[in-house]
Amino acid sequence: MSLDAESSPPSSSSTSRDWFFPSHSFIHSSPYKTPKHPRTFSTNPRLSQPSPLPQKTPSFRSVSSSSSSSFRENNYPGTRRRANLNRRAEKPAKHEEDDAISSRTLDVSRQKMAFSEKSAGSSGQRIKVRWHMAIAIAIVITALTSLVYKNFYLHNQVNELQNQILKLNTILQACNLLDSVNLNNNTSDESDQLPSKALKNLALIVSITLLSIPILICKYIGYVSGSRSPDNISEEVSLNKQLAYRVDVFLSVHPYAKPLALLVATQLLICLGGLALFGVTDDGLADCLWLSWTYVADSGNHANSEGIGPRLVSVSISFGGMLIFAMMLGLVSDSISEKLDSLRKGRSEVVEQNHTLILGWSDKLGSLLNQLAIANESLGGGMVVVMAERDKEEMELDIAKMEFDFKGTAVICRSGSPLILADLKKVSVSKARVIIVLAVDGNADQSDARALRTVLSLTGVKEGLRGHIVVELSDLDNEVLVKLVGGVLVETVVAHDVIGRLMIQCARQPGLAQIWEDILGFENCEFYIKRWPKLDGMPFEDVLISFPDAIPCGVKVASCGGKIILNPDDLYILQEGDEILVIAEDDDSYAPAALPMVWRGNLPRDFIVPKSAEKILFCGWRRDMEDMIMVLDAFLAPGSELWMFNEVPENEREKKLLDGGLDFNRLENISLVNREGNAVIRRQLESLPLESFNSILILADESVEDSAIQADSRSLATLLLIRDIQAKRLPYRESKVTQVHRGSFSQGSWIGEMQQASVKSVIISEILDPRTKNLLSMSKISDYVLSNELVSMALAMVAEDRQINDVLEELFAEEGNELHIRQADVYLRDSEELSFFEVLLRARQRREIVIGYRLFNSERAVINPPSKSKRRRWSLKDVFMVIAEKE
Repeated sequence: MSLDAESSPPSSSSTSRDWFFPSHSFIHSSPYKTPKHPRTFSTNPRLSQPSPLPQKTPSFRSVSSSSSSSFRENNYPGTRRRANLNRRAEKPAKHEEDDAISSRTLDVSRQKMAFSEKSAGSSGQRIKVRWHMAIAIAIVITALTSLVYKNFYLHNQVNELQNQILKLNTILQACNLLDSVNLNNNTSDESDQLPSKALKNLALIVSITLLSIPILICKYIGYVSGSRSPDNISEEVSLNKQLAYRVDVFLSVHPYAKPLALLVATQLLICLGGLALFGVTDDGLADCLWLSWTYVADSGNHANSEGIGPRLVSVSISFGGMLIFAMMLGLVSDSISEKLDSLRKGRSEVVEQNHTLILGWSDKLGSLLNQLAIANESLGGGMVVVMAERDKEEMELDIAKMEFDFKGTAVICRSGSPLILADLKKVSVSKARVIIVLAVDGNADQSDARALRTVLSLTGVKEGLRGHIVVELSDLDNEVLVKLVGGVLVETVVAHDVIGRLMIQCARQPGLAQIWEDILGFENCEFYIKRWPKLDGMPFEDVLISFPDAIPCGVKVASCGGKIILNPDDLYILQEGDEILVIAEDDDSYAPAALPMVWRGNLPRDFIVPKSAEKILFCGWRRDMEDMIMVLDAFLAPGSELWMFNEVPENEREKKLLDGGLDFNRLENISLVNREGNAVIRRQLESLPLESFNSILILADESVEDSAIQADSRSLATLLLIRDIQAKRLPYRESKVTQVHRGSFSQGSWIGEMQQASVKSVIISEILDPRTKNLLSMSKISDYVLSNELVSMALAMVAEDRQINDVLEELFAEEGNELHIRQADVYLRDSEELSFFEVLLRARQRREIVIGYRLFNSERAVINPPSKSKRRRWSLKDVFMVIAEKE
């Protein structure tokens, strides 16, 4: 039997009343009384509640699959229900279990359906919201369009009424010919205006449509991005994000993208505004476009508009114009700020030629700039560009604090790294006449490694280099590698080695430091090399007296590949292409003149400078100690002693010296004496025989050389302690020396005047900071102070002329020629009247070149003296500075 047949109510009224009997009455009346309509019972309370209407849900337990049972159910429904009830009573446990399973299955299926309906409802709700928003915007646009269209329609109606009135007036004035002609003209004008009105309406519709298109596109993009399934969101980027990314890339990659976008927006606003004005006014298209531009340029011009349509359009254009000009002002302000920030931080390009480029920043920069300014004074000043990894304002502030006159030289600072080719091009590295690479403060190996990388960057410049490279190194062992990388372009100045060699020379010859300062600095006289064709074929002996304002020192021989020969033989004949090395005040201050008449004379006697054994003390430990020992062994007489007092353990000193390349078996003239101790502790210094040393060298200790202030403080403390110990050990002799200083030293020798620490000790202090050097020089607590200022002078001199580096290397080396200080009795007799040229020729008998002198009553020496032909009376207490071969 079908479910419809089973659920059909009986035809009689009584049967109908029994059919709709309440379920709770059925349960409590009798267990054997069955309802006249079958119900399905569930353990779920919600499902087990009675329903006021018959249910059509089939019960698979109460419906038989056979046709006979179906026939019986149609004819005897009551019997069927009683039989079913009896079967349920027979197997209640089984039926209850089946009912529970059925109810749970039904609950799970309904929960799944509810969850699916909820998910579909939420997704559909989002789509409905977006469509509702799009429909609402479309309705608003349509309403606005209809309102404007209605306004135009009414305006057209007014025009038609006016035309009809005009026609009536024309008919009334038909008698007048002139009025008839005017009527024809007006009629023709009105006929021409018919298509123009349609064109205006079309223009208005086009402008509104164009304005609506971006809004619809944005809504569509948002709809497409939101309608994608959650599974694809993790794999694909939304469309609006992709569009934003493309716009961001376009604005970032193209430098003029922002001004171009602003220009396009302005043009679109003017065009759309002109079309809209053309549609709501009677003016022509050209006039409307001009009027639209005036609204964009000046938002106050729309105040004269009349009518709803013109006013609405003019206000919209003015509002867009305000936005355009606000963006334009922001863009201009940002551009100006970026440019000023670039100028402030030193990012702009230097457009210079033949300038001096300094790469790096150190304590030597001040002295180096001072020497370059003095060197460029004769040219009216020069251009120096400094590039370092510092802020431009900080560099300019530090340079402004330097207390010296730049003499017309301009200093330009730029922030950048010399290891980056783009930064090197920014300072016009290919057009610089010289490039100076300064060593950074700190570890020597790291500083030299950075200098090596800088040279590699400079050699990689595609445009090539016009000038040479002067590299300051900290360790002599790294010089070969830098020259290997840089080739012929590189000239090296090893600061540590220069100071060490100068200290040794000054320890042997007191007063030599002042001579070196005069020669290396540009304030007095310095080395110059120039060719003089008129001197070709002249012997070097005659060349010596051919320059009244300079002193020839050597020859650059063209036939030997440009090799410079210091102190050549008198019989050497100048060849074509040879150049003369001289000491002069400036490169344009000297020229050869006619040969003067000079009386040679003879030396007073064959004087041989005695060379006796010396005793020298080194306080502190330097990285290049082995090099200083080898140089000192070449200079000193046999039997000399070198005492080394420092904190390095004695068993480690030998290992360090051997690792540095020192061969103890090759030391011929000196013997090493090791003492371990701290040079700033008085008790440990008192264990040394300080009064017995000829010279005491206070070195900048390796342990604190990374900090110039700390190293100088340590050297200063050692100097004061040594002075105090010497004074207390020799009170009588020190007071005697003081009396001599006060009384007879004005008439004594210059060398004796320099020995102030004790009877015969000379103290040489190594100072890293030039400011500390100035303080010590003014206080007179040290005999000689050698600082990095001499290194700066050497760098400046090599920068001005790279050939001078060969001269300095020979003067600093253990072999060849060097500077000496000679007593006057070597060349003349007491109170003898001679000119400087005559003294010069007498010195040539000893193969020496006299470059200057110091009188016994003068404080400073005179290098390249003027009036060389003028005779004067000399004293045996005077001294001469000469270039001679090492003894």
